[in-house]
Parts: sequence; structure tokens; C-alpha cells
Amino acid sequence: MQEHLDELARLVDTAGARVLDRLTQQVESPHPGTLIGEGKVEELAALVAATGATLVIFDDELSPMQGANLERELKVRVMDRAEVILDIFSTRARSHEAKLQVELAQLEYLLPRLRRMWTHLSRIRGGIGLRGPGETQLETDRRMIRQKIQWLKGKLRDVERHRETIRAGRTPMLSVSLVGYTNAGKSSILRGLSGQHEIVVEDRLFATLDTLTREVELGEGYRARVTDTVGFIRKLPHHLVASFRATLEEARSADMLLHVVDASHPSWEEQMQVVEEVLLELGLQDRPVLPVFNKMDQLADPVDFGRRVSAIYPGAVLTTTMRTDGLATLRAALREREKELRPPTWLRLPLTDGARLAALYRLGEVMERRDSAEGFDLLVRLPPEDLARLRHDGVEVLGTSVAGAPPVG
Repeated sequence: MQEHLDELARLVDTAGARVLDRLTQQVESPHPGTLIGEGKVEELAALVAATGATLVIFDDELSPMQGANLERELKVRVMDRAEVILDIFSTRARSHEAKLQVELAQLEYLLPRLRRMWTHLSRIRGGIGLRGPGETQLETDRRMIRQKIQWLKGKLRDVERHRETIRAGRTPMLSVSLVGYTNAGKSSILRGLSGQHEIVVEDRLFATLDTLTREVELGEGYRARVTDTVGFIRKLPHHLVASFRATLEEARSADMLLHVVDASHPSWEEQMQVVEEVLLELGLQDRPVLPVFNKMDQLADPVDFGRRVSAIYPGAVLTTTMRTDGLATLRAALREREKELRPPTWLRLPLTDGARLAALYRLGEVMERRDSAEGFDLLVRLPPEDLARLRHDGVEVLGTSVAGAPPVG
């Protein structure tokens, strides 16, 4: 529980408030009216008065009724963890898309809680489009919010279609999405892989909300397209996850996900579980996942940690962005994944086709070459689209094989 409150304190700090004190209670079942027991409400009210606090934040989500009852008893503004996260997202959203997504999540969170937000329930006059003299200001606001929600959903559908168009026009290559708990180091990894130092990296929760994609060099002529996505956190508001579906479509279309884990965090296992649950909620559980344990430089015994992790997650990659060679293993793993997408294939070119021979060396990986009177027999790794283009141009494809085996034909 203490660790959860520590994380909540970091959220509060990120949102721009200052923590004055903490209060905890362990109960078998939450109180339906106030979440915490009546005696605890009185204790909390006394603590608010003693500290001069103007805001009380709960780590668990409050129902609309619980929030209203607590504000009436405590006489200060009451928020829950979900509302704090929404607050952070609203201040850190930069792109038009992120702002649309956050506004949608906020309105869906607000709609069932409108009654406690309003103290003026004055009657208004009827008119065209209204139900008549009996409609209250509260009901008017609810109707307007529902209309705005529908408008925002339409805009986000347009965004999703636009993203699909962009993806369709991209040069085909290995596509990778970085996912993970907030502040696990996803942006640092993208900056390290791409070498672009203008990518924002901060040691704080939700430092980046906007999806960022960069093409990176993997070595040996291989490249990959790597996308950084919004970080996850425990008790992530459901509305927020739903709103960011358009952004996270990048992860859905990726060839593989890199699950970045903060190896130095004492609760990294719980954080991994949180991420896996969100991926399940988003329908991404079928994507190939490569665990990437980051911040290895902060461990007292990285060798022992590496042994334990490898036993649980065979093939996991250990990284640090604090050393120049800290991402070499990750590049190699991505390079091998790209090779898997390019099965070795034997091609035969006529002796007169020197231009295409040079192009094959340039576009792919020539693993073996045999010259004969019949032409050039080449065992090559090529992107599927290049191989399809060669077939279309009439190049003789002898079949797939392995280095050292005779051409099949």
C-alpha cells in the first residue's frame, strides 16, 4: 500500500500540487457511501483542518455518490487517482490528436459526476430542442456533453483513418512499438536508437503522451521503424485507455512489441503485470512481445539479475541508455527479427543482368553466390515486397533454402 501511495504522491507532484500528509485504512469492503468508514471520515476532516489542505485525493476510484458525500463532509475539493491522471494528461497533451483524446476521456469521466459539480440547479426556460420549462441546467449540460462526446468520437475516427492512410504509404520495413509502464525509459531508448537528441526525455511520470515514430539503423544494412507510445500505470482510467485507442493502433499494426521494463524498480514484476493487463484490454495480447529490461546500470548486481530474468523470460534483452554500447544487444535482437521476416531465397540472374545483380547487393543481404554458364545463382535475404517485385519482373526464383545447400529448381 505504501508503494502505491508513493506513486500517487509522484502523480500529485506531476500535476502541480504538494502533498501535506497521508492517511490509510484497511477495510474488508469499501463503504458504499464514502469508501472509507465514518470514523475515518471524521479523522480525515480533522487532518484537513489541521494541515490547511484545500484538496483531498484518494488512491482508489470514487463513485459519483462517494465523491459528493466526501466533499460535503470534508468541505474541500475531493479527487481520485483517475481524475489526477486525467488532469496530468490534459496539461501535457501537445498534439491536436492527444488533446482530442484527453478531452473525450475527461468528458466521459465527468458525465456521471455532473451533479456534484453543480451547486446551481436553477430552472431555465424551455425552447426549441429542449423538453420544456421543466428542464434543469444540469440536464442541459448533460445533453451538451453527450453531443460533444459524439463529436469527439467522430473526430478520432477521422484521425484513425488518417493514420491508416499514412501507414499504407510508408516504406515497408520491420515495425516495432515500445510499450511499458510510465517512466520505464521508452523515450530514452527511442532517442538512443535513433540518435535524435531532440526527443524529450524526463525523469517523471507521463513525460510524453504523443506517439513518436523514427526509423533507426540496426546494422548490416537493416533498418526498423520504432514507435514510442504513451506509458501505462496501475489503475489507469478506463476512459483514457479507450480514448487513446487511435494512438495505440500503431502498436496493433506493429510486427512486434518491445515491453520496456524498469529493471531498477523494486516492483517491476507488478508493473509488467499492469502493462500486460492493459494490452489485453486493448486486444494486443496476440502481438509478439520482446521483454526489454532497461536501466541495468542502476542495479547493484546486474549479472545476477540477468540470470534470474533469463530463466523467466528466455530471449529477454538487457539494456541501458547510459552507455554507448547499452543498446547493442537490442539492435542485434531487432536485426535477427528482421532477418526472420526475410527467409533466404535462391534467385537466378542471367549473366548479362549486372545492373540487377548490383541492386540485389544494395537492397538485400547476399548470403551466397555461385557463378555458372547458366547465370548468377544467389542466396539472398530480401524484404517480401522486393521479392514479389522481382517475381513480377520475371526473375527466376529457385526456392527457399539455407546457405550451403544447392539451389532448388
